[in-house]
Amino acid sequence: MSSTIAQNPPVSTTGSPAFGPQEILSAVEGELSATRFIDVHTHLFMPSLGKLGLWGIDELITYHYLEAELFRSSILKPEQYWNMSKREKADVIWRALFVDNAPVSEATRGVVAVLNAFGLPTSGSDLKQAREFFETQKLDAHIRRVFDLAGVSEVVMTNDPLDPDEAPLWERGAEPDAQFHPVLRLDRILNKWTDHCSVLAAQGYAVNDNATGSSVSAVRQFLADWSKRMRPIYMAVSLPDTFQFPEDSVRARLLAEAVIPACRELGIPLSLMIGVRYQVNPTLRLAGDGAGKADLRAVERLCTAYPDNRFLISVLSRENQHELCVYARKFNNLMPFGCWWFLNNPSVVEEITRERLEMLGTSFIPQHSDARVLEQVIYKWRNTRRTLAPILANTYRLLAEDGRPVTRADIQHDITRLFRSNFEQFVGLRGTRGRVGAA
Repeated sequence: MSSTIAQNPPVSTTGSPAFGPQEILSAVEGELSATRFIDVHTHLFMPSLGKLGLWGIDELITYHYLEAELFRSSILKPEQYWNMSKREKADVIWRALFVDNAPVSEATRGVVAVLNAFGLPTSGSDLKQAREFFETQKLDAHIRRVFDLAGVSEVVMTNDPLDPDEAPLWERGAEPDAQFHPVLRLDRILNKWTDHCSVLAAQGYAVNDNATGSSVSAVRQFLADWSKRMRPIYMAVSLPDTFQFPEDSVRARLLAEAVIPACRELGIPLSLMIGVRYQVNPTLRLAGDGAGKADLRAVERLCTAYPDNRFLISVLSRENQHELCVYARKFNNLMPFGCWWFLNNPSVVEEITRERLEMLGTSFIPQHSDARVLEQVIYKWRNTRRTLAPILANTYRLLAEDGRPVTRADIQHDITRLFRSNFEQFVGLRGTRGRVGAA
């Protein structure tokens, strides 16, 4: 009898044919390729926000990850570099990291992948041909092509109402774009209140340096006004590794009495990205931040104190990842997302994703691009698909070995959940479709 059973094809609980172990990886790769992801956190901008949106070869080459690498492979000093033009900076980085050395780091390989995606030379001595290509592109059509190459249907922006370059564009009525979802960024309000409260005061909001008196109600009104203008799908802030909650500080008071109530009233989550050590090397400017292990009991207290609020959480320290998974098992108003910044390397992504799958099933968001330059989504999502395929395939292989056959419908459902519907449901997006040809 055992011989007869072994010859029959495996059947799922739904009666659909199930995959054998050798077919699972191919099925996973196919479904990852066919699914249009939602990029839940980027620093990209819709076209109506003009020059805030970065794209093209010089922006790709001068990305701050590559700037940090430059000073490890060149005798050039930061003060010399910052006095150069954008094009001069790109030429210096190209020579140091792509000509004089093989581009083997994650960030440099990413540039190679982008050039290759557009059929451009990846080992030339200069950037002449790449510059000529990007100079001929029309932005709207280029965005559509980039998103198609990246396999994304839409991206989530980072929008700061206190940015002097961005705020006027919203005030003049920036045209929405269905491919770009706004997010109301709070860093200047929560982390640098004394430096920026004067901007709110100049707009007629009754605030003061200590955020006392009418300040809290004024900030809530400010958030309500800007939410009406932007229509954000969540609010967001990056926080240092020293973040505590509760504590006796302006940040904690504004968070508890203004931000969290505003999110609850608007029905949108709050995203906390925890673990930055700001400017450990100020000479590197944007590239000068570091990472630190945070006390995630602050997350526990937030989830406990505000059960009607939803929290998207990403942590920058590798050491915090397991603790975050444990908290996610305890609080269904917490959604772990992404492998952020220094964690976005295949070896670390693999470890974190396996851990999350083992502890949370498919109830998390595996990745976001954090892209600052449009074309970066091409290589960042290519890397994610390449890294995730064997992880998911191994998970399904183990499941099949333990007696639960796996079908294409299972795989399609899980990948859609991980890269689309978990986010859609958590933030309240509805009506999008995630298959090739249906996005």
